Amino acid sequence: MLLPPLNTFAGNPLDRAGDRRNDPAWLAQQEANPDALALVLWNGAPLIEGEQTPRLAWLSLAHARDLSPRREVFLGLWNQAPAFAVELGGSIDPASGPVRGLGQFQDMRTAAALLPGADAAMAGTAKSLFDWAGRHGFCAACGQASDSICGGWKRLCPACGTEHFPRVDPVVIMLPVYRGGVEPVCLLGRQAIWPHGRMSALAGFLEPGETIEEACAREIAEEAGLTVSAVRYHSSQPWPFPSQLMIGLIADVTDNDATPDQTELEAVAWVTRKEAADVLAGTHPAIKSPPPFAIAHTLLRAWVDGFDVSGSDQPA
Repeated sequence: MLLPPLNTFAGNPLDRAGDRRNDPAWLAQQEANPDALALVLWNGAPLIEGEQTPRLAWLSLAHARDLSPRREVFLGLWNQAPAFAVELGGSIDPASGPVRGLGQFQDMRTAAALLPGADAAMAGTAKSLFDWAGRHGFCAACGQASDSICGGWKRLCPACGTEHFPRVDPVVIMLPVYRGGVEPVCLLGRQAIWPHGRMSALAGFLEPGETIEEACAREIAEEAGLTVSAVRYHSSQPWPFPSQLMIGLIADVTDNDATPDQTELEAVAWVTRKEAADVLAGTHPAIKSPPPFAIAHTLLRAWVDGFDVSGSDQPA
C-alpha cells in the first residue's frame, strides 16, 4: 500500500517507464509523438506560469527543442503521453527572450514553496538529472567523455563500456529527543550561514559501511555531544540540491547536556512540544522555523503532534 507523500519533491505522478526507456526505438517514438510535452529549466530554475495558482509551464517538446537546449531528459509518461525536461543554458534569462510571455523562471527553493506537490516533484527530478549529467560527463573509470543514453537516465563510456547511473546521496536528518526531565524536549541546531534565528533538525551524510541508525547516532554525537539510545523512522524526501535522499528520524538521547561542535552547528536549543508549536506558528520569540517545504519542518510538526520514538504516537 502506497502512503500519501508527506514531503515536498515526493509524489512524482509520472510513470517513469524504466523498463522501456532502455529501448532506443521506443524512446524515438516518444520523441516523435506530437503530444510530447516538456517542462523547461534554466540554470536549475523551472519555468512557472500563473500568478494566482502557480504551476509548471509545459511546452511542446518541439517548441522546447527550438530554444537551443543544453540537455534533455525523458521524465516518463503522463496519461500515456510522453513528458520530457529540457535544460536551457546561457547567462541571459530566456523569459526576457525566447519564452517571453510563457512564464517566469523561479529558483527551485522558491518554486518548492509555490508549486503543487506533483509539479514540484517533477521539476525536482529534472533538476537532479541535469545536475548529475553536468557533473558526470566523463567516465570515472577511464576519463573519456561519456554518452547520454536511455533518455538521460544512464551514461555509457564508448571507450571502456562502463555504465554510469544517476547517484543519490543518502542523508540522515533527525530530531534528538530527551525524556528524562519534567516533559519531553527536542533539540534544534543552527548553522552560522542560515538566516537570523533559523534553527532546524540535525543532519549529515551516511558514510560507507554505516547503517541509517549508526549514521544518526554518529552525527548527533559529533554535532551535539549526545548519545543515542533509540531511533525511529518517520519519512523521507528527495532533495534536489543537487540530489540527496533525506531520511527523516526521531532519536531518543540519554541526556540533555548538548554542546554544539562549532563546526557544523554554532548553537543548539531544547524546546518543549509547546515551544516547538510556537516555532512552527512563527510566534516563538527567538527561533524561526525551517521552511515548510523542508523535511525538518515535517519532523518538527510530527513531534509536536505526538510522533513518538517508541513506536506509539501519543497526542501532545
